[in-house]
Amino acid sequence: MADYILDLRKAVGRRPLLQTGAGVIVVDASGRILLQRRSDNGCWDYAGGSMELGEETEETARRELLEETGLTARRLELFGVFSGKDMHYIYPNGDEVYNIDVIYTCRDYAGELTPQRGEVDELRFFDADSLPENISPSSRKPLAHWLAAEKR
Repeated sequence: MADYILDLRKAVGRRPLLQTGAGVIVVDASGRILLQRRSDNGCWDYAGGSMELGEETEETARRELLEETGLTARRLELFGVFSGKDMHYIYPNGDEVYNIDVIYTCRDYAGELTPQRGEVDELRFFDADSLPENISPSSRKPLAHWLAAEKR
């Protein structure tokens, strides 16, 4: 989690927070999407995380993609903004959030896949019709919308 959120947690404890972040759905030339198995909950997720104060959402998306996967986005396309009850999440440590996530897609990227130690256990590309069942709860809504958009 970002320093801003950690500092805020010192003041409010585990109470629910609005947490703004950005994520990236990376799509390779074969149409497969990159997912990472998270170290904290063992679920699969796309790259993403919390914004820092003064950071733009695209900066957050680029930073998180590089930190978590080793990939640099050459081009990002805004996919959507997701919020509401479906974006509620309780971290394994008990911290509770309602996420407001700005999600980008990236089909043009560079770098070598390198999982971030301590946060990412595994990186793997999946066909859209064979995603793992244990998708991280707060990413289910954006991924469902992305899958629906890809089928059109």
